[in-house]
Amino acid sequence: MRSTFKVLFFLKRDKQKANGMIPLFCRITVDGQETRFGMKCDVNSNFWDVKTGKATGRTTEAVKINALVDNTKVAIFKVYRELQERDNYVTAERVRNVFLGVEAKQQTLLELYDKHNRERKLLIGVSLCQSTYTSYVRTYERLGDFLRKWYNLSDIPIREIDHEFICNFKAYLVANYRLTHNSLTKYLKNLRYIIGIAIQKDYISKNPFINFSMQSQDANRGFLSQEDVEKLIAFQSKNKKLEQARDLFVFCCFTGLSYSDVANLTEQHIQLSFSDKMWIKGRRQKTDIKYNIPLLNIPQLILKKYADSPLCDKVLPVPKYHNYRDRLKRITKICEIDKNITSHLARHTFATTIALTKGVPIETVSKMLGHTSIKTTQIYAKVINSKISNDMDMLAEKLNGMAMKMAANF
Repeated sequence: MRSTFKVLFFLKRDKQKANGMIPLFCRITVDGQETRFGMKCDVNSNFWDVKTGKATGRTTEAVKINALVDNTKVAIFKVYRELQERDNYVTAERVRNVFLGVEAKQQTLLELYDKHNRERKLLIGVSLCQSTYTSYVRTYERLGDFLRKWYNLSDIPIREIDHEFICNFKAYLVANYRLTHNSLTKYLKNLRYIIGIAIQKDYISKNPFINFSMQSQDANRGFLSQEDVEKLIAFQSKNKKLEQARDLFVFCCFTGLSYSDVANLTEQHIQLSFSDKMWIKGRRQKTDIKYNIPLLNIPQLILKKYADSPLCDKVLPVPKYHNYRDRLKRITKICEIDKNITSHLARHTFATTIALTKGVPIETVSKMLGHTSIKTTQIYAKVINSKISNDMDMLAEKLNGMAMKMAANF
């Protein structure tokens, strides 16, 4: 729907000068909202036609004023049409600013995204976990690559992003990176968040994500078996950094804490309960949800191992995330564990191998993990049920011979 648009020229009579001349002004109106600016021209009110908005007579001065009025009107209409066609979003103030050459610098996508990331970096460990920040940075980098390879651009104005741009970015990610459905969706949701900021700041008027589907799927949460966990516990190395990474991972396997939660774990989180047993009590870094986890023997032994280490106020030696991840991969290779191990795999292992498969109620596991909804915890239960089904299928196949013999006797 096109907006209503008017341009009017008038004399600002309350600014009449001592010589009787009055300043000429231009008024722009879009959808009932108006703005005005001075034409830097004075007119004798006796030679001004209010109805036509022009000077009367054929004097040189009248011809000069009317030429200024006509040229200004043509230029303003041109600005209006360009803004309509480009953005489909026009205000009187924007038309005036573009015409006068004072429109604010166009906000670009990567510039806005970089500003967002720099602001979020300051919140790591306060209200933002490292993994979330890393996700934003990775999306920013992918967008930069996409713009260079797909459009041959170093950046793009926010207002030029449309539905086609989103579809092209999705196609680029699919073609160039081996992403799961949920990883792909995460990239797009990160971009949508930045677009949301642009909409709030009035950098863009129309949301390009309208009618763009981004439905996450229930993830198939991997986890280590009890045998795998026992291999890690038995792991020995002269490399102290590898040993520390193993200790940290095993600690997470028996507490359900994430990397960021353990990185912020202090003595204040270790508390004696009413039953004289040790618990870990705190709030999840990612969601700020409370968690209460009883300390089992194995994590207690790990805490005791590092009790006298110079760790400032922290209870465990937690390396930088990328170092931790690389060391875990080296450990699993040595232990011959054929799984893509990540820091979060320990949390999944706690939910499945350590808790649910040992009969701990799902409601209790949900509370210990600090999940915002039990639906999240139920994903682990689905994995367990699927494993039980597969194991029973294998058992049925092995017992098939016995079943055939039995059937022959009936």
